[in-house]
Amino acid sequence: MGSRRQARELALQMLYQHELTGEPVSAIVENFEEWRRSSPAVQEFATKLVDGTLEHVEEIDGVLSRQTAHWRLDRLAAVDRNILRLALFELLHVAGTPPAVVINEAIEIAKKFGSADSGRFVNGVLDGFVKRKVPRG
Repeated sequence: MGSRRQARELALQMLYQHELTGEPVSAIVENFEEWRRSSPAVQEFATKLVDGTLEHVEEIDGVLSRQTAHWRLDRLAAVDRNILRLALFELLHVAGTPPAVVINEAIEIAKKFGSADSGRFVNGVLDGFVKRKVPRG
């Protein structure tokens, strides 16, 4: 597994635990064995994803609400919701990774951590966002 995939998976796990428990991310990291075993580069990218997602969560949830018009955010599975938040943060605020790569990574992570339908659902939401997104300029 590549370091960016590992970072995305760690970020998902931290966001998921943060959402469910309300614990600060710093406390989650202290007890997270996979975090301690990961390289500094993985930790750095995971931290960037988690901190950025939490910093922009209102904006991201607004985008997500528009993309999932027939679903309230609280009705989405927590894993799917956090995968989508991470991917949307990366699409909106992290330069350098092509949208197709971000979407593919999110799909693969959804297949690993979500339900049988999570990969298709995540693909549909993110693909719809990218197709509707007005280019910045």
